[in-house]
Amino acid sequence: MVGEVRVRGGGDGEPLLLLVHGLGATAEVWDRWRPVLTRHWPGRWLAPDLPGHGGSAPLARYSFDSLAEALARLVEPGVPVVVLGHSLGGVLGLTLAGTDFNLSVAAVVGLGIKVSWTGEELAKARALADRPVTFFDSRQEAALRQLRVSGLVGLLDPDDEAVSAGLRQEDGRWRLALDPAVFGVGAPDMPTLLAAARAPVVLARGGADPMVSAEQLRTLSPSAVTLPGLGHNAHVEDPGAVFELLRPYRAGRSG
Repeated sequence: MVGEVRVRGGGDGEPLLLLVHGLGATAEVWDRWRPVLTRHWPGRWLAPDLPGHGGSAPLARYSFDSLAEALARLVEPGVPVVVLGHSLGGVLGLTLAGTDFNLSVAAVVGLGIKVSWTGEELAKARALADRPVTFFDSRQEAALRQLRVSGLVGLLDPDDEAVSAGLRQEDGRWRLALDPAVFGVGAPDMPTLLAAARAPVVLARGGADPMVSAEQLRTLSPSAVTLPGLGHNAHVEDPGAVFELLRPYRAGRSG
């Protein structure tokens, strides 16, 4: 733990790689990355639970800035950091690269960011944020809900550590560790975030990701990358393929 944020990590030296999961997940979704990082990443790496997720404390109010601020506290001033963020985590990577955070961000890779939101989708998210915590009579029921919320159905077994990290048992019943209020974070202003980023940015998606299309990403970044055959959680499906997006930044700040 660092402060009120639960962190997993490894390695030594620079640059620091910050691996940021998406909404509903936990740091354990990066566990399959350990062999790749051990072989190919030259520095230290950190994988935190976002506030309101897993073992990290909730926030009084969730916004991209408040979530990014919690992440920024994990990075020592002056240390070059490369951020790989999935979905919500990708938005937070872009936020960290902006002018409001005094970090030495060397690059941001945003994977599977949902960049286009309808009014109906935002209303549904606000409704989820206002719901009370749901309790389940069995771990199995809670685990299946955790898999659906994190988009990991079919990718992880209900008994996987990444699922267990997202569950809590209270008074003999089970619930998700996720604070429902996180759903109210809203839609990112991608053009503004990209314009403010003070580091190279790579936007990427899995070729079968239903959350964001190749056209939507190319509108924001003509060099956006599509990873063939992978879905929304491409980093869980094929760590090696996603790691290739990081190779140009292993030495720290580019240019």
